[in-house]
Amino acid sequence: MDLTILNDVAAGTKFFLRLPPLLRNKIKSGEAHAIHQERLDQRETNFLAVARHRIYNNPESPYRVLLALAGCEYEDLEALVTKEGVEGALQRLYLHGVYFTVDEFRGNSLVRRGGKTFEVTSAQFRNPSVTSHIMAQTSGSRGRGTQAPVDLALVREHAVDLFLDFEARGGLDWVRAVWSVPGAGALRRMIGYSLCGAAPARWFSLVDPSAPGLHPRYFWSSRALRWAGLLAGSSLPLPVAVSLRDPMPIVRWMVEVIKSGRIPHLYAYASCAVRVCQAALDSGMELRGAQFMTGGEPTTTARLAVIRRVGAAAQIHYGAQEAGGLGRSCLMPEFVDDVHFLEDRYALVQRDIGGRSNLLPQTLLISTLLPRARLVLLNVSLGDQATVVKRHCGCPLEKLGLKTHLHTIRSFEKLTAGGVTFLDTDVIRVLEDVLPARFGGAPTDFQLVDESTGDGVPRVRLLVNPRLGPLDSDAVRQAFLEGIGEGSGVERVMMLTWRDAGLPIVEREAPKLTGGGKIQHVHFGRAKIDPPAER
Repeated sequence: MDLTILNDVAAGTKFFLRLPPLLRNKIKSGEAHAIHQERLDQRETNFLAVARHRIYNNPESPYRVLLALAGCEYEDLEALVTKEGVEGALQRLYLHGVYFTVDEFRGNSLVRRGGKTFEVTSAQFRNPSVTSHIMAQTSGSRGRGTQAPVDLALVREHAVDLFLDFEARGGLDWVRAVWSVPGAGALRRMIGYSLCGAAPARWFSLVDPSAPGLHPRYFWSSRALRWAGLLAGSSLPLPVAVSLRDPMPIVRWMVEVIKSGRIPHLYAYASCAVRVCQAALDSGMELRGAQFMTGGEPTTTARLAVIRRVGAAAQIHYGAQEAGGLGRSCLMPEFVDDVHFLEDRYALVQRDIGGRSNLLPQTLLISTLLPRARLVLLNVSLGDQATVVKRHCGCPLEKLGLKTHLHTIRSFEKLTAGGVTFLDTDVIRVLEDVLPARFGGAPTDFQLVDESTGDGVPRVRLLVNPRLGPLDSDAVRQAFLEGIGEGSGVERVMMLTWRDAGLPIVEREAPKLTGGGKIQHVHFGRAKIDPPAER
């Protein structure tokens, strides 16, 4: 039998056997508050424990090279933390070259520090103490995605913050559902919601897990979750395919919950939440009182306006596949995407104007504090920028000790639309190789334009230079999707989601030029600065 199949079977067996006792062990309020406060009180201790056991005592750790170049032994780091705190120590380390850019972290570029050049692989960042029950993979980078093992015990640790967030909003008894692509993220969310009380009522999937060509793990993992839930006395739903083209099944479910006197709560990518609300508006239906948790894409003023138009509200979830949740929506926001950074689980410093030139200004550098974190992060850029402020908002999350706010959070290296993210290298390959080979022309004759309509709905156009003569637009679109969705894993999931959403829209137009006269592979519409949210 193929070794890969054996590994999948072994991982699936561990996942199934570990789930029932986990699902029976629901989180309680007193426990959640005690764990959260202990994490905050022990930040320095936890940081140093991670550094000692996962970095200094790990010969494979990629940080050892950088720390050696900076002349920082463990005793030096311990003294630095004692004197300046966790963030003060991290800032000093960053200024001495101890950090990784997103391209370095994902193995897409060489690391150059102090006259030394080396490369790293994503496997070197994995926490050696983690038991892999699920393997998550990010697709949001320039180049290879990053695999991150997920320990179910860590899912419960993260669910502590989820429980406290629901409690702060009075949402522990909301009727919950998830609408996303199949994979590790959806599984983690279904489990996390179950640990916070009742199991989710619905699991909507942007792609049918049993769709031809998809890896069998997408189908069997949802069944394993269902069966394990039944053993634990919890009835977890199986995923039901709901396309972006027709989100009315979700609208009808939310309306039914509202009519029953309860509050529906749906996790979805920001643009998917907009599609649900737009469908409700088009059908003359209200979703007054409904709650959305949005993530995966920027939640802009335009998108939030559509959600509010149906009488619903949205909370922002800021996270990354490599780290999990990083921020929760402020209940007294000053900006649309104002979130509280989860200081109990992570530390954060930022590249400022006077910092290193190979990081963009406002780049967020993340470090993990929990010993069971799936990846060991020490001043790592995950590809995001944001404004970071300390302020008193007076909301329940501040009272929990979360005083650092992020807003205007944007990725500087992802192509995300319609709820999915593609690798830049895959996009370049299709635009420069696949399409010209099929339809003629040069690599600069094809371009993606990523923009949004006035109501916040994502719109991705595939521009084809008119000079190529008559072409079948449907054939061009199909060739693009086939090229971008090669394989049976995450790439195909993304492709199917775009296909079902009618993306990209093929248009005969010359590719757009930048101010400097360049033709970029992906042209982004000019972003507008979001005004403060209404208080």
